[in-house]
Amino acid sequence: MGQSLTQKILASHLVSGDLEQGNEIALRIDQTLTQDATGTMAYLQFEAMNLSRVQTECSVSYIDHNTLQTGFENADDHAFLQSAAARFGAYFSRPGNGICHQVHLERFAKPGKTLLGSDSHTPTAGGMGMLAMGAGGLDVAVAMGGGPFYLPNPKVLRVWLNGQLSEWVSAKDIILEILRTLTVKGGVGKIIEYAGPGVKTLTVPERSTITNMGAELGASSSIFPSDEQTLRFLEAQGRAEDWVPLSADKDASYDEELRIDLSQLVPLVAQPHSPDNVVPVSDLATTPVQQVAIGSCTNSSYQDLMRVSQILKGKHVHPSVSLVISPGSRQVLTMLADNGALTNLLDSGARLLESTCGPCIGMGQSPVSKAVSVRTFNRNFKGRSGTQDASVFLASPEVASACALTGYITDPRTLGTSSNVDYPQQFRIDDSMILPPGDPDTPIQRGPNIQPLPLAPALDNTLDLPIILKLGDNVTTDDIMPAGSKILPLRSNIPAISEYTFHKIDPQFAAKAKDLKQSVIVAGHNYGQGSSREHAALAPMYLGLRVVLAQSFARIHRANLINFGILPLTFVNEEDLTRFESGMILHLSGLHQAIQTPGPFALTTDNDANPILVRHDLTERQAKILLAGGLLNSTKAAY
Repeated sequence: MGQSLTQKILASHLVSGDLEQGNEIALRIDQTLTQDATGTMAYLQFEAMNLSRVQTECSVSYIDHNTLQTGFENADDHAFLQSAAARFGAYFSRPGNGICHQVHLERFAKPGKTLLGSDSHTPTAGGMGMLAMGAGGLDVAVAMGGGPFYLPNPKVLRVWLNGQLSEWVSAKDIILEILRTLTVKGGVGKIIEYAGPGVKTLTVPERSTITNMGAELGASSSIFPSDEQTLRFLEAQGRAEDWVPLSADKDASYDEELRIDLSQLVPLVAQPHSPDNVVPVSDLATTPVQQVAIGSCTNSSYQDLMRVSQILKGKHVHPSVSLVISPGSRQVLTMLADNGALTNLLDSGARLLESTCGPCIGMGQSPVSKAVSVRTFNRNFKGRSGTQDASVFLASPEVASACALTGYITDPRTLGTSSNVDYPQQFRIDDSMILPPGDPDTPIQRGPNIQPLPLAPALDNTLDLPIILKLGDNVTTDDIMPAGSKILPLRSNIPAISEYTFHKIDPQFAAKAKDLKQSVIVAGHNYGQGSSREHAALAPMYLGLRVVLAQSFARIHRANLINFGILPLTFVNEEDLTRFESGMILHLSGLHQAIQTPGPFALTTDNDANPILVRHDLTERQAKILLAGGLLNSTKAAY
């Protein structure tokens, strides 16, 4: 039996575990990336493990999230990251050089390699034939030190693409169609592998739009083969020597399969407040629009913005619409400037933003109250834009451009005949804003916002925990630890940022948690979906959260809970969720033996003597991490 592309890369990087079993595997990591919203903590953790130099083939520290400098905090963090990258042997992409995923695709990604990033959209590089995965910063810090990355052996879901996209339909519509079919939980525990004759019709930037939003499926990663399109992109980037052909064997087997006829797709849009709430754009015709935002790591490539420029050329943005555009990288921006496309955008009335994540994480450009904002981004969780009562719709650059011109949600097929974007034979290459690894004696710069790392206590054998919150399905990391210009600058200051934990759900959460000293959260399915931000585990741990009992967890967040000493438990009988209410006391005893023993165990509550069966599904390694008080303590002891 042949191998899938995923299995080939897993096998070539396997450190421990068995690919034939559904157990935990450990992978060698070739490259890592961090960004400034997660990287400060990752490098503090790397330093705390007494590691002196990164051991990967390539590690890159990007500045692309916290570039809005309304105070000293972000600037101080950037100085820390630049000095840490020099000292520990990482590349440093300076502020203004671009969004980590776009720049990594352009300058560092290599087919057949593994990439671990402290950002949930790291699978963007899967468009290059790379096995790229998001993780918490602590897992990335361990990988930078040469340690393996652990994950449950994933299932492989093949998406077979037939046909070719019709006029005005784009790669964004492909991934929106997959989200509509599979939902935000459909990729959990899986790697999505793309194949079929339709693959050859998609360029690397188009493929990367699809792999980027595989994160919204809950997938561990998404990957395309490395073929002639991959070589074409690498040649244009001056990196042809990095190309290797990679594809699945013809007789490879898969756990699941989804087939899509590209020729049957139409322009789609994800309605508020979930990326899988997808309908045809035509269903929403005439819905008034107040803001359009084009960019983010999903749709900010040269190809994307050239398309936007062609649509807007000689036209003007509707008077009721604010249009903002974020080029994905300095390379993209300078090429648009060189060929005149930037002038087309500015003449239309578009507002040009820095080459950063920006509005996607609520870092500026919050829409007007009760606005409809159409964005080419990857997430539309409630309040993520910075405006709590805004309605955010996710769409392609083509749809977004049409909305900007008309002032309402518009099917771009009504604009007439589209024109093709010429793919560049040579991208503009200037790596002057990427600083190479520096002197290991470089002193680390620390501003007053960089505070010591809090450590989790060892897991007690007996816990009596009040339920501080009972929550439903699809609780996001934005719900747990919001982003935005007010909160993101506090990422290196856990005591300060913890004050915003669950702030949108219960503004008094932090105060209640401090009063309770220790607590438990009970929730429904897919707890912790969304970002890889480990602060969604680290800040609650600092406030005394010891256990989360849910019907199911998102992969990255579950790993982050374990890394910071919080015990994740699931119900044996999901309907038992109805037996819990806020304020109840959970009694857990004999935990040390329970988490080291496979199978369910029982807990009780203060008002119900009938036992409730729960399971931990911990590996032996994870149980030891919890007993040690988290991965940092465990790894530091190992080194």
